[in-house]
Amino acid sequence: MTGDTVPPAGIRRDYSGERGLHRADLAADWYTQFDRWFVDAVAAGLPEPNAMVVATADAAGRPSGRTVLLKGYDERGLVFFTNYGSRKGLEAFANPYASLVFPWFPMQRQVVVCGAVEPVDRAETEAYFDSRPRGSRLGAWASPQSRVLPDRETLDAGYRAVVDRFGDDDPIPPPPNWGGLRVLPETVEFWQGRTSRLHDRLRYRRGDEQGWIIERLAP
Repeated sequence: MTGDTVPPAGIRRDYSGERGLHRADLAADWYTQFDRWFVDAVAAGLPEPNAMVVATADAAGRPSGRTVLLKGYDERGLVFFTNYGSRKGLEAFANPYASLVFPWFPMQRQVVVCGAVEPVDRAETEAYFDSRPRGSRLGAWASPQSRVLPDRETLDAGYRAVVDRFGDDDPIPPPPNWGGLRVLPETVEFWQGRTSRLHDRLRYRRGDEQGWIIERLAP
């Protein structure tokens, strides 16, 4: 190691976790509980509280992960949007399962979601796409997401071509290979930091018609 290297094994922070997370604190279903924590994260002023790590795997089970922005959630699941030809898009269709991680570390909290993936209907994609800034809509047409580019100029030239195509005022529909993906939760874990690494982990697991089973996991 050089003199400027910081050994990661020596970086430690002991979470306070004075109140912790108790079974009595939880809502009966994951959606209501997630909504509570998401509102807390927004109110706390966390930067991009809707940022989440999305993990997918290809048909051979080789995983990949990246940070994506959550764009909607309801009782059905959690939605993000992407180019379906991107790595995550291709993997989501080849192996339709994913995991989401919300790293709300300033609040000593995480949420981990695991479940199946399905595309959202086209009307939902169109409604969201129309709400995006015009530059973002143009960018969705210009970028062949995840493909190898020879240089930055190739991307910039593609953007200029799209600007010329749609002009300043023409409507911009979503590209045909661009849309939403919904993760349908099978498990949702709520993680609250506690001292001595004895964190609280409470997980919702999909049960039968009775609803959600809530169970405590060892840290």
